[in-house]
Amino acid sequence: MRRLILINQLACVLAGATLLTSAALAQETITITQNGVVEMGSPGAWVEQNGYIAITSGTSGEAGLFADRDLATGDFQITAQLSLSELNATGAAFQLGNSYLGFDGPNQQLYLSGALAGQHYVVLGAARRHLEPEEWFTFEATRTDGTIQFLIDDHLVHSVSSFAGIGHFGFTFSPLGRVSPVTNGILRIQKFASTGTFSPSGTIKPGGFSIPLIDLSEETHRQVLVDREPNQYLGHPTTVLLDDQHTIITVYPKGHGRGAVVMKKSHDGGLTWSDRLPVPENWSTSQEVPTLYPVVDRNGTKRLIMFSGLYPIRMAVSEDEGDTWSPLEPIGDFGGIVVMGDLVRLRDGRHMAFFHDDGRFINGREEERGQFYVYKTVSSDGGLTWSQPEVVVTHPMADLCEPGVIRSPDGQQLAMLLRENSRRFNSFVTFSDDEGVTWSTPKEVTGSLTGDRHQAIYGPDGRLFISFRDRTHVSPTWGDWVGWVGTYEDIAHGQEGQYRVRLMDNLEGADTAYPGVEILPDGTVVTTTYGHWTQNESPYIMSVRFTFEELDSKAAEN
Repeated sequence: MRRLILINQLACVLAGATLLTSAALAQETITITQNGVVEMGSPGAWVEQNGYIAITSGTSGEAGLFADRDLATGDFQITAQLSLSELNATGAAFQLGNSYLGFDGPNQQLYLSGALAGQHYVVLGAARRHLEPEEWFTFEATRTDGTIQFLIDDHLVHSVSSFAGIGHFGFTFSPLGRVSPVTNGILRIQKFASTGTFSPSGTIKPGGFSIPLIDLSEETHRQVLVDREPNQYLGHPTTVLLDDQHTIITVYPKGHGRGAVVMKKSHDGGLTWSDRLPVPENWSTSQEVPTLYPVVDRNGTKRLIMFSGLYPIRMAVSEDEGDTWSPLEPIGDFGGIVVMGDLVRLRDGRHMAFFHDDGRFINGREEERGQFYVYKTVSSDGGLTWSQPEVVVTHPMADLCEPGVIRSPDGQQLAMLLRENSRRFNSFVTFSDDEGVTWSTPKEVTGSLTGDRHQAIYGPDGRLFISFRDRTHVSPTWGDWVGWVGTYEDIAHGQEGQYRVRLMDNLEGADTAYPGVEILPDGTVVTTTYGHWTQNESPYIMSVRFTFEELDSKAAEN
């Protein structure tokens, strides 16, 4: 009952394998303008003066000086020498993708707006604390390991965490920072240079991705029907592969999350599926998405556990590989949504499970929806009992939820991918280097990994396949069941990965893809989920089969 290849086996594979991944683009340094001469700037409403470039607010056309290259993912450093003719709510700003760091907003304040601020307008304090009219100042924007910092004359103005791709960047007058009537402020640029990874102008869309897309949606020979019922919503399956390495169990509700839990088995690695199997009577009372995991206690006793959420969180147990089950019983006086989003075995033999809540169910009071929190709970007895939940991570503006956890190839780190439910940001990632005791500040991931309900599996050569619902802001497969292929290092360092895969085409909105992902001994990935696979019909359960080698071949063909 293994969801991932054992760490020691994986380490051996990595030691002798050359990982197939997209080649990392080399960093370079470009000079956009120097001493009043534009060297690599895009056309715009700017004027070369004696030793500097002048941009005037209120001019026709695009009042700005932008680099003629797009800034990609990865670390970067942008440096400029600037001055403002006045501080009078002119809207003078630095634009980074679709975000603005404003130097002179309403009430002469510094501000951050756009995607990096969750489409909010965040006041950063009085501009005169950092700059004065007509005086030159040094402005820097840097990103190191996913942390973006904005500095004026070496003083930190603001920082935000994001691995996301940037797109175009430069200096302009933002309408968000102006008040009426618009004054004729002048922004002067003496020097403007950047070090980073660049692409041709217009090729990087903020919120999108640039890696290849492989489409399996028309390859019906890969698709296996798991369950379908006329006029009955079947959704949100999870799966587990048993120790015999060919029996797969799946559970799913008759309804959108809430509904009677159905169980089926496949004895041939997901090629065929049984009829619906008998389950305890009170499984019909499930209030949330059921989730299924294998666990083993410190004495070697193996069991399967199935969770069902809202208040209180309940759990069922099987110690005969799913042949018989206990009823659903509360695990404590607490509740949550989509429990457990994921579960990992710790190095000391304990298990740690993760879920989220927005204040409605954690204490059973069903209060109004509020801030999202991701919680952990720990079992020391092989999943039979669980500790009181503790907060793992939250965010002041993003709604973080539905965690999917991946252990690093060397076993020393945990990465948690998180759905972002406000839809103002990309998905997020946070890391733990101490077996889940503490977690890093969450950072936005690249557009290529943005989606809901991430579930990961390691392949034979150490690469990852991650299945999820596509909620990338700019994507040809938005709302579909998709996957991502890349390495753990891609996630850790904010790289896009190798390629994306469309598994099936969901025909109604984004109601799909709460996936189960398994890998068979021969390297076949069996991933299972629900979706609207037939127009104007209720969703049903399908699985898709492939190998990493087959995906590589298709990538090479493209």
